[in-house]
Amino acid sequence: MAGPAAAQGATPAADASAVQAGQSCTAADLGKRHPFIKSTEVAPTITHFKGWYVTEGTTGSHSVSTNTQTSISVSVGLNGNIQGSFGTEALGMVGASLGLNVQVTYSSTSSVSDTVNWNFNQPGYYGVYKGTKKVTGTYGSLNCNRVLQGDGSWALKWIEGADTGSYTTYTALEEGAVRCEDKVPANSIMAKAQRLLDCGSPASTAKHPAGPVPSAKADKARHEAEKAAKAEKSMKATRAARPAPRAALDCRPGAYKIDVPGKPLNWSAPLLANDGIRLRESNWTSAHLDNWRLCNVTERNGVIEASLWNWGNGGCATIPADIANLEQAYLTTANCGEDDLQRFYIYRDVPGSTKIGLQNKYTGSMLGHDRYADGELIRQFSSGRQDGTGTYTLTAV
Repeated sequence: MAGPAAAQGATPAADASAVQAGQSCTAADLGKRHPFIKSTEVAPTITHFKGWYVTEGTTGSHSVSTNTQTSISVSVGLNGNIQGSFGTEALGMVGASLGLNVQVTYSSTSSVSDTVNWNFNQPGYYGVYKGTKKVTGTYGSLNCNRVLQGDGSWALKWIEGADTGSYTTYTALEEGAVRCEDKVPANSIMAKAQRLLDCGSPASTAKHPAGPVPSAKADKARHEAEKAAKAEKSMKATRAARPAPRAALDCRPGAYKIDVPGKPLNWSAPLLANDGIRLRESNWTSAHLDNWRLCNVTERNGVIEASLWNWGNGGCATIPADIANLEQAYLTTANCGEDDLQRFYIYRDVPGSTKIGLQNKYTGSMLGHDRYADGELIRQFSSGRQDGTGTYTLTAV
């Protein structure tokens, strides 16, 4: 009784050349990352619903205006707009692994028209619905980093990075109508809609005029979905709160410049609070704004995690909290605090080379620049810069 609507963001075919853990990479890949899918879960979900009576003499085509039951938006990690290539690549892998056409660009079921046009062949109590398969799960990222091999030599390989997150997407919407007495597949969208009908209640068996019928089960399910959505929104707002003050930083001795390999421009911290970290050439006016120290350093599986403290302005490198979910959000400095926005994973080339790639811990995005130019802002890119401009050199000063 249901037919799929046209897909608006169908999954691309699986790429046989996709990066795999353990494969070799190069120094140009230090500032890049690729997703891999850790878990998936598929559940039928009703997005729009209305109880509807069809009486003798009123069979045939009806245009039913349904109520929004639950809203589903496409998201990957913090990014609810799927602006960068990382989210698209991750969702493409999800669809390919499940054999489903899932949405890979941002969309929401709340923006879908709620009208269902249906031809009712028999009288009875119907649940008129729109629904989808909600697909959720977790992902990880593959990053390029140095690996000690069995013979004591080093090599650059794609490894499972520290970044993980969750995703939500859905298949094309289906619409239809189902009665209490219909036999439907147990784990189908139709069965989910049938469970929202008040089957067995006086309303479903008594004489009733043609048209809409309230459903207590549907109302309860809708309220529970709204409550869950508000709780999730509140949790995200709490996570984006201002960082707590940090009493002191435990910094490694020495300072570094973060250079563009083989070129004179390097990261320089801002003097003004509303400015960002930019590529600048060091000179007598630099005033240590191009000198960075690694602080509160930890290391796991060969990947360094550190705060980047600037000698010139005394702040720590960070992505501003109010734009952290945006592709190409700029990097700046702020008062140092206990905040994952101020923590960075550092991926290193083999010993003897000082080339590195940097990844923000909270957003998971890699750091890079759009073009090589004096004054160019350092920004975050979900998959890194594919032209290698996310690879830098950590030069001791």
